[in-house]
Amino acid sequence: MKIVTCTAPVNIAVIKYWGKRDEKLILPLNDSISFTLSQDEMCAKTTVAISPNFSEDKFWLNGKEESLENPRIQNCLKEIRRRASKRKMNGFDDEMLNWHIHVCSANNFPTAAGLASSAAGYACLVSALGSVYGVEGDLSVISRQGSGSACRSIYGGLVRWYKGEQTDGSDSFAKTIAPPDHWPNTRVIICIVNAGRKKTPSTEGMRRSVATSSLMEYRVQTSVVNRVNKIMQAINEKDWSMFCDITMADSNEMHAVCQDTFPPCVYMTDTSQAITSLVYQYNEIKMANKEDHHKICYTFDAGPNACLFVPGEVAEEVMNLVVTAFPPKPTQALDEYIRGEKPSNSELSKELTDLIDGDQEAGRLNYVIHTKVGDGPRLLSEPSNHLLNMDTGLPK
Repeated sequence: MKIVTCTAPVNIAVIKYWGKRDEKLILPLNDSISFTLSQDEMCAKTTVAISPNFSEDKFWLNGKEESLENPRIQNCLKEIRRRASKRKMNGFDDEMLNWHIHVCSANNFPTAAGLASSAAGYACLVSALGSVYGVEGDLSVISRQGSGSACRSIYGGLVRWYKGEQTDGSDSFAKTIAPPDHWPNTRVIICIVNAGRKKTPSTEGMRRSVATSSLMEYRVQTSVVNRVNKIMQAINEKDWSMFCDITMADSNEMHAVCQDTFPPCVYMTDTSQAITSLVYQYNEIKMANKEDHHKICYTFDAGPNACLFVPGEVAEEVMNLVVTAFPPKPTQALDEYIRGEKPSNSELSKELTDLIDGDQEAGRLNYVIHTKVGDGPRLLSEPSNHLLNMDTGLPK
């Protein structure tokens, strides 16, 4: 048996991927840009094993056996094997290509809730497959064939996915454009409004938007092209205020496209809107005090959960503001409500407490994740990390 275990991160797009020019190859209509998040709080973990003793291919996801015949998984596996067959790697021979495969994968965060679980999952799967079969080089093109945004989770820091022009997708790949510490000590606060599965999956939502939204046509041909250029300028010049404004504008436009879709794809809720309002009010205070470098910004993927990007200098203040504005249920301990670094009990300024209504409804958020920007997939060498038993190849 040959066995490998990897972890891979979630990424959150600041310029959104919404809509494909090729459904089968998963080729996007526009470039997208994302932050890769730390794996300390959110990651996918996958163990891949191949053996001449396995009688069939098997796949387990989050403790449940699934079919490995999923076309997207098969596309990734076929491309990895194709590349492996063309190379002579140490400790690898062609016979291994015929061995059956066992895959076991698990996320430590909600699946299909608009938190890029498929991106982390496919980036992890492809990284583990690449290690098992000795395939090196850029894996983003392969992971893209599992889930489009997975190509961005192959790398850390700020990542750009180039839509490409070729019909075969060979020039549609991801690339790091800035390291994790580009804006040092950037914090990420994720407000989980609903951890359940969204009613309209992203793939279906994109398909409907491309087919029915007139705003989608304007986005692809005009606004998102200009926005990509401007946010690249903001990143290169380290202009945080400009970066925040563009990030929020693109999130707003993507969800406007979803509303312009027929039938509409409604992902945000009243609580989602309340979070955006709080962000705008917080930024007004910072700008009035000539502290626009301490602005914060939100972005929403295809779901109700808000992702806030926050300068480290005000991270504790913003965490306290979020927890005060959206308190946990009385039965929920703070350690359960906040996952990651906990804020101190420092008091908010009167300016900030005035932003909060007097009678906040507890439990509007399921929980809050406090994390940071991180690196790409990791290979775990310790056998104790494997999700599969090294003797039987079955889940532990």
